[in-house]
Amino acid sequence: MNIRQRNKDENLPMELLLLADPSKEMVVDYVNRGECFIAETDQQIIGAYVLLPTRPGTVELVNVAVIEEQHGRGIGKQLVMDAVKVAKTKGYQTIEIGTGNSSIGQLALYQKCGFRIMGVDIDFFIRHYQEEIFENGIQCRDMIRLSQDL
Repeated sequence: MNIRQRNKDENLPMELLLLADPSKEMVVDYVNRGECFIAETDQQIIGAYVLLPTRPGTVELVNVAVIEEQHGRGIGKQLVMDAVKVAKTKGYQTIEIGTGNSSIGQLALYQKCGFRIMGVDIDFFIRHYQEEIFENGIQCRDMIRLSQDL
C-alpha cells in the first residue's frame, strides 16, 4: 500500500470520504482548507484521510476512510499512524481527532494509536447534521475529542 498526498487537479474520492462523514458540504469545506492523503494498492484507491490545520501548532485528522471491502485489515490504523507521522514531519506539536459517541471501533482504534480523550462536544452531531446518524444501534449525538502530543 502506498499513501500519498492528493494532487490538487485530481478528483476528490468523495464516495470514500462520505463513508467517514455523511455531509458532502462539510467534507468539501474541510478538504478545501486542509490536505487530503490517498492510500492506494494496485492503482486502486482504498483509503484516505484529511489533515486540517486548526490553531498554531495543532492539526486535526478530520476524516479517516477505508473502502468497505478492506475493513478489518489494519488499513485504518496505517492511515492514522501515517497522519501522525506527517503531522510530526510538518512541525505540528499536537494532533487532534473527533469521533462520534457511537463510533465504538474508531474510538478504540484512535486510543490504540496513542490518542487520549480530552473532552466531549455535547450534541455536535445534532447541531451540525440534518439527518440522524445511528451506528452500532446507538444514536450519534456527541463528538468525543481526542488528542496526541507529537
